[in-house]
Amino acid sequence: MRNLFSSDDTKNAKGPAGDRTPRHSSGWKELLKHLQTHESLRVLDIGPTSSTNINYITSLGHSIYMANLVEEAAKPEWVIPAEGDTPAGFDVDGFLTSNLNFSGRMFDVVILWDTADYLPEPLLAPLFSRIHQVLQPGGLMLAFFHATAEPDTPFNRYHLTETDVVEMQRAGSYPLLRSYTNRKVENMLSEFSNYRFFLAKDSLREVIITR
Repeated sequence: MRNLFSSDDTKNAKGPAGDRTPRHSSGWKELLKHLQTHESLRVLDIGPTSSTNINYITSLGHSIYMANLVEEAAKPEWVIPAEGDTPAGFDVDGFLTSNLNFSGRMFDVVILWDTADYLPEPLLAPLFSRIHQVLQPGGLMLAFFHATAEPDTPFNRYHLTETDVVEMQRAGSYPLLRSYTNRKVENMLSEFSNYRFFLAKDSLREVIITR
């Protein structure tokens, strides 16, 4: 089942119950200004489904689509078994077709959260290439990247607010697979025209990227 939903068919989406931790986000503050000063944008939220995000984005007059790639990528159906001297692999093409096929839709805004840190390595370059393909020229993406890889780092659902705060809520037990230097992030974003890093007090790097 494709893990892509529109704002129309996720009105009743619910996240698991749990405490929410507020976190100041300069990147969200910047993106919020963009959302508040433009009309009828199409937003792609790549992360665990949040009814809060759906309701807030649509209240601003935009449409929202959601894709929970980490949960999907953890399913065994995408693993290609080892054969002879060939090690096990990941069915990148099949995964992209099933989970990142937007049927010709283009997006004005993408919110990636920290999804890339939890995905198998073979998916990283294809993920950013696909986002580049479906993001409108001049479109914006907000992405989070971990600067350090602590073994007990929780996998979170991020909830938007009308302020410069996002609320984090534990959403599963998926392991954090990697962390990034600024240079590594820049290399992954080489197809995009511009990007801007925001300072943070915790281990997350925030980046606003322009197509």
